[in-house]
Amino acid sequence: MIAAAYAALTLATLLFLGSLAWGPVQFRVSEALCVLALFTADAVPGLALGCAIANLANIVLSGTGMLGMLDVVFGTLATALGAYFTWRNRSHPALALLGPVIANALIVPAYLPLMLQGVGFYTIPFTNIALDGAYPAMYAFGLLATGIGEAAVMYVLGLPLARALARTTLPRMLGSELPESLSRKG
Repeated sequence: MIAAAYAALTLATLLFLGSLAWGPVQFRVSEALCVLALFTADAVPGLALGCAIANLANIVLSGTGMLGMLDVVFGTLATALGAYFTWRNRSHPALALLGPVIANALIVPAYLPLMLQGVGFYTIPFTNIALDGAYPAMYAFGLLATGIGEAAVMYVLGLPLARALARTTLPRMLGSELPESLSRKG
């Protein structure tokens, strides 16, 4: 169910927010579901599978062809590592949510310039800097843009989602020990 929710939310983001689910400036709303790893280790493979499904679907939707496999492999790796970090640090939710931010900010910009050139982007967004020979500049731009977008998703959407879920029967159903900062009322 987690995989299906992640994939569906990613594809809905593509439908309603255009390229903000993929691309040089990302606001992938589905990444907020990484907070599910605060409650169960089972969220880690579910989130990874959902990311892989969404990224495979994007190959068809965007026409990236085999270059899209970079996103399937490495984007999925970023989500899996971020969710795993969240699970391992679940006793400190604010720290735990840094996992997806750091993983995506470091990994996604490493392959994104190749994909962007493959689909017809030839300059760094919002600049006149050509991608040819500008890998370090593109990586730096991606690090900032992806990091900021992921941080917004995790802390503006994800943390309130985690707090709301903590007030439901979900943690009890999963047998989760909630950290004090999530289990507080109010």
